[in-house]
Amino acid sequence: MIKKIYGQHTFYFSVLTIVLSIITLATGGNIEFSNELIVPFVCLFLILSVGISHGAMDNYKANKILKINKIIFYLIYTLISLLVIIFWFFFASLTLLVFLLVASYHFGREDTSFLNIENSNFDQLFYLIKGSLIIFAPLFFHIDETLKIFEVLLINDEVLFFIKDQHWIVNICLGLGILGYLYFVFKNRFKDFEILLLDILSILILNFVFSPLVAFTIYFCFLHSIRHIISISYELNQNSCSDGAKMFIKKALPLTILTALLYLLSLVYLSNSYGLNDVIIQIIFIGLASLTFPHILLEYLIEKNEK
Repeated sequence: MIKKIYGQHTFYFSVLTIVLSIITLATGGNIEFSNELIVPFVCLFLILSVGISHGAMDNYKANKILKINKIIFYLIYTLISLLVIIFWFFFASLTLLVFLLVASYHFGREDTSFLNIENSNFDQLFYLIKGSLIIFAPLFFHIDETLKIFEVLLINDEVLFFIKDQHWIVNICLGLGILGYLYFVFKNRFKDFEILLLDILSILILNFVFSPLVAFTIYFCFLHSIRHIISISYELNQNSCSDGAKMFIKKALPLTILTALLYLLSLVYLSNSYGLNDVIIQIIFIGLASLTFPHILLEYLIEKNEK
């Protein structure tokens, strides 16, 4: 049942990708680029609502599975998030590199593990390789815009120049990302291969048509996050995924609202020192990094506990 739901979601996401891409190409990109301020705000709204909500059940998991007291959980979670932000402002390039590696593994695993029963050490490597497509696709199709985002994220000029000058590395890594998808296709003997095929085509189309920020937002909110929400909803109610989704919304809403408010407070504070577009990019990606590290650490601890 759950694979059928995943398959339906993948199909709908692919249709959404194709429709949005056709509209954008038909209008010459006027919809996306008509207002430089509206687009980042729309991306921010989607990430603060749909995107971060898929991690808003972390407190529920920590309490139910690991038996961690809620207050202790919030303190540890907040401390790790603050440490990530502090490290970013002092060691931006190193922190970004670590974040991209962790995010690649997270994207690769979360978007694939439901198709892959076994999880060997070799599989872990290919989760990382597969998920890296999210990072290298925008660098391949829109390197100048992507490097501009890196610059706003406080990455030093030497790193930016190296990435642009050594573009062949991006080409190789993009190819490896595609290879990561093919690995799981062949490993599962083409079972459910259409899900992986639609995933990779959607990601490549998104990054070809849209700017890096828009492409990432569509992927993160409507593929990665929705797929994770489906998983949680099924865990909450295996008899009815729709009822499970209602339970998820009810449980996740308070923490989602609280996190969104903290994002908006950061937006107001930082807008006094930086341009509004730059601030939005900073709080989206640095904010996601600060949430990703404790989120992945919790998932790791839960997996170890279950074993």
